[in-house]
Amino acid sequence: MREIKKVIIAGGTGFLGYPSAEQFLKEGIAVDIIALAGEMKDLGFVDKRIGITLCDLFSASDKELETLFSGKGYDALVYALGPDDRYTPPAPAYDFFHERLVEACKRVVASAKKCGIKHATILSSYFAHFNRKYKGKLEKHHAYIRCRAEQQSELLTLADDDFSVNFLELPYIFGIAEGRTPIWKDSFLSHFDGFKKVYFPSGGSTAIISRDGVAEAVVACTLAGENKKCYPIATGNISFKELLALMLKAMGDQRKVVMLPAFLCALGTHGMVKKQRASNKEPGLYYPKVMTQILSKNFTIDPEESKNALHFSDFGYTGGTDPRKEIVRTMQFFAK
Repeated sequence: MREIKKVIIAGGTGFLGYPSAEQFLKEGIAVDIIALAGEMKDLGFVDKRIGITLCDLFSASDKELETLFSGKGYDALVYALGPDDRYTPPAPAYDFFHERLVEACKRVVASAKKCGIKHATILSSYFAHFNRKYKGKLEKHHAYIRCRAEQQSELLTLADDDFSVNFLELPYIFGIAEGRTPIWKDSFLSHFDGFKKVYFPSGGSTAIISRDGVAEAVVACTLAGENKKCYPIATGNISFKELLALMLKAMGDQRKVVMLPAFLCALGTHGMVKKQRASNKEPGLYYPKVMTQILSKNFTIDPEESKNALHFSDFGYTGGTDPRKEIVRTMQFFAK
């Protein structure tokens, strides 16, 4: 168990960073957070015990980073910055995700190490876990997944006897963040606006977790994670058919979910790809392969493995709120 007295969270005002900051406070650990310049007017929800620094970590100079991390008594850094797989940047997507997920992250973590910080917990995606499981098959088609794999490879080179690095590989996360609109309607259901039914590839399922479950995992990993380990995290698993039905019901949407063969769904995405290419944009996940490689597969995680590996019981952690309840609560936000 590491002795951690003070933590700094990059992305500490965000969907995952802020509940993690609150969880550290519950454990009696001091917390500072880094927010983007210009966000201060929107940060009235932040606990007064949390120190706030405004800094764009993606453009900050090495000198600015050293000033940020030096002499503040930080024992650990939590890196909770994206972008995530929903973002569609200008083509080529790989360049964008590599700069943000690999180059910028490594520069920030390396600076933290240089300034005497002893540990880094980095929030990643469960796609990195399944990319390893399928021996790199996913990264061949998806720029986002390739960059998540490269992020781990690059950042783990910084780890040594005096500086530990861990990754939390996170699945679909549900909950409502302070002052922010939940993401899930746009991510899943907006694609079917105007349709009488919701169509989805059959056979798939996914791991799920709530925001507070992630926060528990962040604290447990920072205090008890084994150096150079990557931890796939979940509280439960759900089929996509059940997930979509639960979302629709919570919103009072009477449409039915129709499950189709993955290859038919893949054919249906080519128009989306063509349209984005025409506008010189490229998603981090290649839609046709999402249908056949991801949404029609079982991307499930045994929740007990990570709970045991990170000693949840020692902290009295359970894995957070039931994510099914958070799915309902999140989607009801849109029905108001």
